[in-house]
Amino acid sequence: MEHERKVFRMQKNSLSMISLAADKNAPGELFHHFWNECVGAGRAYEGLRADWQEQLERSVKACGFKRLRFHGLFHDDMFTCRRAADGTLQFNWMYVDALFDRMLAMGIRPFIELAFTPGCMTKRPETWFWWRAHNVPPDDLREWALLVRKLVLHLLERYGEEEVVQWYFEVWNEPNLRFFFKGTRSEYFNLYRVSAETIKAVHPRIKVGGPATSNFVFDKRFDGESCLPESEIHYPGEEEDLSQYQWKPVWIKEFLAYCEQNHVPVDFISTHPYPSTSAIDADGVPKGRNRPVNATPDDLRQLRKLVDESHFPNLEIHLTEWCTSSAYGDCSHDHVTGACFIIRSILNSIGLVDSLAYWVFTDIFEEKGAGFGIWHGGFGLMTTNGIPKPAWHAYRFLNALGTFMVARTDEAVLTRKANGKIVALLWNYPENEVPLAAPVLRDPEKAASLTETGSDKQAELTIAGFAPHTRFKVETLNREHGDAAVLFRAMGSPMEPSREAVDLLRKAAEPMVSMISADERGTLKIRDRIRPWEIRLIEEV
Repeated sequence: MEHERKVFRMQKNSLSMISLAADKNAPGELFHHFWNECVGAGRAYEGLRADWQEQLERSVKACGFKRLRFHGLFHDDMFTCRRAADGTLQFNWMYVDALFDRMLAMGIRPFIELAFTPGCMTKRPETWFWWRAHNVPPDDLREWALLVRKLVLHLLERYGEEEVVQWYFEVWNEPNLRFFFKGTRSEYFNLYRVSAETIKAVHPRIKVGGPATSNFVFDKRFDGESCLPESEIHYPGEEEDLSQYQWKPVWIKEFLAYCEQNHVPVDFISTHPYPSTSAIDADGVPKGRNRPVNATPDDLRQLRKLVDESHFPNLEIHLTEWCTSSAYGDCSHDHVTGACFIIRSILNSIGLVDSLAYWVFTDIFEEKGAGFGIWHGGFGLMTTNGIPKPAWHAYRFLNALGTFMVARTDEAVLTRKANGKIVALLWNYPENEVPLAAPVLRDPEKAASLTETGSDKQAELTIAGFAPHTRFKVETLNREHGDAAVLFRAMGSPMEPSREAVDLLRKAAEPMVSMISADERGTLKIRDRIRPWEIRLIEEV
């Protein structure tokens, strides 16, 4: 991509500081782990695979994910709906039950996306993905309402009221993009109204929301009923300063106004502000350049303000898709660069959002078909064969943080668990050299080389209040420890590595572990250089 050429700045000669001083017994504030409230997956049918289920279970245990969102619950491969010979609709929840039963047994709930249209409900030929999702509105919204009603009634009967009211129901996915929804904004709003009213008629406590729209934009491409023609969309040039633009969410203000004016129920707002491209076009093609490194917290502040000033100021805000970029094949997904961006963005977004759902937990993800090679720039936190990427460890590190925030800086946090033990996290995102959100790099070699770009920072942490010689476990995630894609590239990126090579890659995917101690006065002092993109987790044992 064109923007890849000018990502980096010259390195500085002097070291920047990462400093934090605190007492472990300071009061602190309650700290909501909003980032693990939800995580994404490809589509419902993939969830019937044994390897997918195994990876999900590992991720739930290690990363603490509470809900799972995916496409295609109503797609034909789930066999939820068919038309009998006499023209009546027949419903079948066997595959849905198999998936949800397994998820609940793991301790993770569904975040239900109501999409796509069953084939029996449309005569239009348009589809998307290799698996031919019907991306058109249903021909008859009365039939759609019946489908939604039957689903909700079944879920209540099978799982019980007190369970299902803890789930979320989101209407469609990115309906502003033509390849996901071959309809207008008004058609989507009407589809949402019918869906929401149907759900609330069955049970008023069930949470429903939308509009699940895609990336923030700065132009008028989505201001009307459908996206502007390609020729009228502005894509920023290489030399344009992206900070000059006013980035805005898609359809959110209009959606809230529609719900107010038509008395339509809404419990939450959802959207997908991926931070790393200017905005994808209406056909899903990333164009333009990477946004600045603070794109995510900046977007969330604007979104929070918009909701606060609306008729629905108490709405929850859920980012039902988010990661380092919306580009499949972006090799930054595979490396520690992406993991460091995740840590930085999440911990600079505290208090701004109710959930931030990483897209997706595994490379068993078939929107584009099966990925080529173990590391191929897939969205997943894990490779198809279950090797953790640095991003997986980033979420594991975040999950280890305590429930009280004791101290916080731009590059370090100190937390305390309910049992009184402390957990600290520090990171070095080299924003002086890489001022952009984890740059989209489709070239594997450029992505690997980025892990070596940037300056060291000097870490100085002083934490008092421990018993003398208290022990701490330190996990270090960097290019050499935990970024197995670097070794994979060094191996020549073999399409079918040997079993011995895979074993080596699994070992390379683990962070370095060491032990340190407080001094005789019960003070933990850390004086050390932190590599660019490096993340360290420090846990009292």
